[in-house]
Amino acid sequence: MTALESLGQAAECLRTLAHPHRLRMLQMLLQADFTVGELAEACQIPSAMASEHLRLMQRCQFLHSVKSGRRVFYRITEPHLANFLGCIEARFDPESAAVKRLRCDPPSPA
Repeated sequence: MTALESLGQAAECLRTLAHPHRLRMLQMLLQADFTVGELAEACQIPSAMASEHLRLMQRCQFLHSVKSGRRVFYRITEPHLANFLGCIEARFDPESAAVKRLRCDPPSPA
């Protein structure tokens, strides 16, 4: 894959994340696994719409689903999403809990 193709793939995945409901779902999924219904309720959207958002994020390999009995839970698979969301929250919601967790003391001089 060329550098330009890689950047094209990155741009497509960034477009996928560029939606407030998807960002909210990611915030939640970074804390725990949730079902479509739980995510839909938290975002105040129909389950079908939440399913579509989840499908798009799965296509970029940000999430995967885990079946537990009759329920399907969604889980983050992309380890860099926490840092990505932290950067977004630092810019647009500097008082969020995620940003406060990212703050740390500077390293001691060696």
